[in-house]
Amino acid sequence: MRTIISKSIENPSEFKQQLLLWANQFREVVFLDSNSHNQKYSSYDCVLAVDALTSIKTDYEKAFEDLHQYQSQARDWIFGYLSYDLKNDIEDLKSDNFDGLHFSDLFFFQPKKIFLLKENLLEIQYLNMCDDEIEEDFEAINKCSVFSFQSSKIIINQRISKENYISKVSKVLEHIHRGDIYEANFCMEFYAENVQIDPLEIYRKLNQISEPPFAVYFKNYKHYLLSASPERYLKKQDEQVISQPIKGTSKRSSDLIEDEASKNDLQNNQKERSENIMIVDLVRNDLSKTATKGSVEVEELCQIYTFKQVHQMISTIVSKVEHTTSPIEILKTTFPMGSMTGAPKISAMTIIENLEETKRGLYSGAVGYFTPNGDFDFNVVIRSILYNSDNQYLSFSVGSAITSLSEPENEYEECLLKAKAMFEVLS
Repeated sequence: MRTIISKSIENPSEFKQQLLLWANQFREVVFLDSNSHNQKYSSYDCVLAVDALTSIKTDYEKAFEDLHQYQSQARDWIFGYLSYDLKNDIEDLKSDNFDGLHFSDLFFFQPKKIFLLKENLLEIQYLNMCDDEIEEDFEAINKCSVFSFQSSKIIINQRISKENYISKVSKVLEHIHRGDIYEANFCMEFYAENVQIDPLEIYRKLNQISEPPFAVYFKNYKHYLLSASPERYLKKQDEQVISQPIKGTSKRSSDLIEDEASKNDLQNNQKERSENIMIVDLVRNDLSKTATKGSVEVEELCQIYTFKQVHQMISTIVSKVEHTTSPIEILKTTFPMGSMTGAPKISAMTIIENLEETKRGLYSGAVGYFTPNGDFDFNVVIRSILYNSDNQYLSFSVGSAITSLSEPENEYEECLLKAKAMFEVLS
């Protein structure tokens, strides 16, 4: 049981920063920030969960079964992540590529302390065992002083050279022309070894540069995710399920006329629209596995959204589910998200596993939470820096969708555009 109290916050923007600084003392932290993107399906402006009472950490084998048991028994808020390699629990697939990060395939925890911020209203939920700490903690949060950024200079290595990238994309195109697949999301890693960073500082800088709607600061002891994700994977709200895949990217410009032209070019780009529509069809099919008959609808098709770094093409697909449908089943039948795999999904995942040189792990997985009544909200882990402070290995990956209309050189440039914010933060 939880004690729930509400407080009015004078300066929500400053309070979010203070909340994050205070939270970093704990071993387990999930901090979610919408950066004031008041989208139709936003529930909160900011969510913080810290300090595990219970947790589950496992590899992919029977991971969804274990998560179902954990979530069913907890009947409480639980926060955590699903790594991309849980695909191996769903299908007969493998992940044998190099892994420098060593995150577990799945991790969730039941937090002792939760903060939910919406505009000026803060809801605090503490387990009864520690609810006598609420006022003391709130006072400590308000005393946290927001510090200025320190610069970090890190030498970034590229796992796949430009020449090798173009060669691998050409192989993907061969599969497409043979009819093995229609589309594949091919990714490559950038990394740094033997580096010491302040993860909180890097996250705050990355978030300031990008201000995305699904930003995450995640900490589990020595493992960190610093995410500026613009993409929602899946949300369940009562009996409605919402998916918002991104496919299609164009650069921003400080020149207003050029910026508008870039946005219009994206809206009218047939290659970008076709790859988005392919993923919409895949998502519709995935959602139909748990949806009530006739309830899957495309609410938005190829809508252009503008962020600080890029313009993105986003579609919104919704469905209805029976109240008896397990939330874990909804996730399992749609995971991994189509925007990060390709179509058909299993064939695409097999091909990209053979061509990529790094195990994806948490990259292109999802971070989010379950509520006590079984609702959930998860992002897509992209535009993100992953860090293992134990072996001092830092990594970020980027990818693009390869279709029959793809030019390998252009796909490479799109990857660099997506990596821009991470490079700026680190070097």
